[in-house]
Amino acid sequence: MNLLSLFVLIPVLMLGGLFLVKTRTQIRAVCVTGASLLLALAAYITYAYLAARAGGDSSEMLFTASVMWYERFNIAYSVGVDGISVAMLLLSSIIVFTGIFASWNIDPMPKEYFMWFCLLSTGVFGFFISVDLFTMFMFYEVALIPMYLLIGVWGSGKRHYSAMKLTLMLMGGSAFLLLGLIGIYYSAGATSMNLLEIAKQHIPIAAQYYLFPLTFLGFGVLGALFPFHTWSPDGHASAPTAVSMLHAGVLMKLGGYGCFRVAIYLMPEAAHELGWIFLILTGISVVYGAFSACVQTDLKYINAYSSVSHCGLVLFAILMLNQTAMTGAVLQMLSHGLMTALFFALIGMIYGRTHTRDIRELAGLMKIMPFLSVCYVIAGLASLGLPGLSGFVAEMTIFVGAFQHNDLFHRIFTIVAISAIVITAVYILRVVGKILFGNVENKHFLELTDAVWHERIATVVLIVCIAALGLFPLWISDMISDSIAPAIGLLAR
Repeated sequence: MNLLSLFVLIPVLMLGGLFLVKTRTQIRAVCVTGASLLLALAAYITYAYLAARAGGDSSEMLFTASVMWYERFNIAYSVGVDGISVAMLLLSSIIVFTGIFASWNIDPMPKEYFMWFCLLSTGVFGFFISVDLFTMFMFYEVALIPMYLLIGVWGSGKRHYSAMKLTLMLMGGSAFLLLGLIGIYYSAGATSMNLLEIAKQHIPIAAQYYLFPLTFLGFGVLGALFPFHTWSPDGHASAPTAVSMLHAGVLMKLGGYGCFRVAIYLMPEAAHELGWIFLILTGISVVYGAFSACVQTDLKYINAYSSVSHCGLVLFAILMLNQTAMTGAVLQMLSHGLMTALFFALIGMIYGRTHTRDIRELAGLMKIMPFLSVCYVIAGLASLGLPGLSGFVAEMTIFVGAFQHNDLFHRIFTIVAISAIVITAVYILRVVGKILFGNVENKHFLELTDAVWHERIATVVLIVCIAALGLFPLWISDMISDSIAPAIGLLAR
């Protein structure tokens, strides 16, 4: 069996194991075992990939395998990874692992909850290892469908409205995406749906002009592209803790990854000609998301709008169409995935104790929950781009790449995007000052406890990863940059 297929097989086996067990202890054991295996597998794949690169293997994809599924339409189960895929697999495994501990005491129906969580994980991992357009789309849909039940059943607040809104908007994006993928297959005249083979067949420029908007928009909806972002804040705010972590930390990254892997890589001429339209929309996302976060009073909505801003920055960097900015986009996906997962985990832990997410009702938490409060400060500092943490590395790489364009249009939108850093600092420092410091206004809060062991595992793992990416970014930056080079070659021709 191909090693990459284990990323799909392990969550499926977790599903089977959960179906057989009954007690909460057994459910936890199955989930922790499976998540640990996924994390170990991702670490090994990363090591093996770096070793293969060091050995001089310059192929576009490694660990490839292909099995024909439907010969009539040349649909195959084709998998492979490059540096970008490896980085996304590593991120996904970390979020799944920490999400299990963040959901340690989930109620009601913990078995059913984790079964849907595993199905969501299956779709995410399958998407990142796929190099066949149909297989990629199939796993994309598998990742989206469980969100409706996870939010609608185990969510809070306007969970039914949020679940339906999220599902309808993302399925609408999927409709555009499916049209684009079918159009790519027939326009390229390829003999398979394999991405690498289609890239070798030049898609006619006339076809690119209508296929590029379809695919970029289809993936961009999941990447919170303005004005199709409105599902994201409601979905984040209503989702249970671990689902918010996986949703913002990984699921939204499918959008940025797909925009690069399909829209940019396969249709470079259209990207040059039409990219400016989406660049305007992403610039709006970056600033609009940051300003919206400033006026929110719900902790989850603050982080949700912050995610709109940060994910907008990912698409913004991809559309700069140069190697430095695109490397920064992938680093931003990693950084945002880790820090937003940490934010949502901490918000869930705070809400589980105080039963409120309203910053007007929270104060003095540093005196009551020092561990959780310090973790929240670290997450905030990473979000506003403090040197030494992951946010600084990602944002600096993006803006350095963006300034490589010396025309007025790109420079103006780069300055607009940079202004979001200042706005981010405003709402982060405002929230930290409001909820963590000062006097405890609600006397019932004095009886609350700090983080327990399983919560500490989730937060410490995420913080260590944020610091590691901020302090030692070169190995992963070089790995990503090398994998972006083939796309840059197509963009330059």
